[in-house]
Amino acid sequence: MFEGKTVAVVVPCYNEETQIGSVLETMPDFVDRVLVVDDASTDRTCEVVDEHIAANGGASGRVSLLRQDTNRGQGAAVARGYREIIEQKFDIGAVMDGDGQMDATELHLLVAPVARGQADYAKGNRLFYRGAWQSMPHYRYLGNAFLSMLTKIASGYWHVADSQTAYVAVSRRALETIELKGLYPRFGYPNDMLVRLNVYRMRVLDVPIRPVYNVGEQSKMKLRKILPTMMWLILKRFCYRMGRRYVIHDFHPLVMFYGMGLFLFLIGLFAFVRMIWVWIATSRIPQMNALLWVFCSVSAAQFVLFAMWFDMEMNRPLRADAP
Repeated sequence: MFEGKTVAVVVPCYNEETQIGSVLETMPDFVDRVLVVDDASTDRTCEVVDEHIAANGGASGRVSLLRQDTNRGQGAAVARGYREIIEQKFDIGAVMDGDGQMDATELHLLVAPVARGQADYAKGNRLFYRGAWQSMPHYRYLGNAFLSMLTKIASGYWHVADSQTAYVAVSRRALETIELKGLYPRFGYPNDMLVRLNVYRMRVLDVPIRPVYNVGEQSKMKLRKILPTMMWLILKRFCYRMGRRYVIHDFHPLVMFYGMGLFLFLIGLFAFVRMIWVWIATSRIPQMNALLWVFCSVSAAQFVLFAMWFDMEMNRPLRADAP
């Protein structure tokens, strides 16, 4: 237990036979239950976990192994672990990947603000750690920073960064409130999770954590393939949040500002394409066409910026303060 609160850690893993043992061995003593969710590994991951369970109290120990029949993705594995936490009524749930890239000695930094009621969801932030640029592969750092910027807009949590980290702690109340069914099943689930938390006005805290690389992990993510998928996911989750938060749950005119911004942007885009076509065909630029393009572009930018400002003000109370 941590300060009177029961804690369960979900450990999603797929082909982590070389890393999962050290993850389980270094799990902090205050953790009451470790839920290893194997996502249909094809190596010895399950055997290594079973050996650890047998050597540490067997079925009566704190480690449990949950097996997925098919490979459904990291998000699906985490969602299954979260459902177990709800069913077993643990106070706090946390996530630590099975690849050893999360420092177990920092878990208390995430659990503490949730246990003390300062946040509903505490997430790690590697980008704020000193020396992060030197510690992380540069393409990972830049890709993460880009996706974090988009996730700020999509989720409404303008104060958070490192949206791709899965090192988190969350209260059972938050898990019971949000809709876990349909959580994005693969690498984009942390972004989806933030959107779902915002819809139900959960307080989120960013906690600087140490980036851990080159500990034997094998990356299963190809950034050039992930980025287009992630950008499409973030766009869909943005539309979902706008509809649920500002239309269904409580109306706010910022959705109209975003809508007008999109409408004027499309008109401006049409005007720009027509202006270029006329210029190529006649070697001149029609003045009214150019004025329409400038007017629509400037107005669209103003509408979008005002919508962002309104959104920031609406979500300011959801910014949890660091302990």
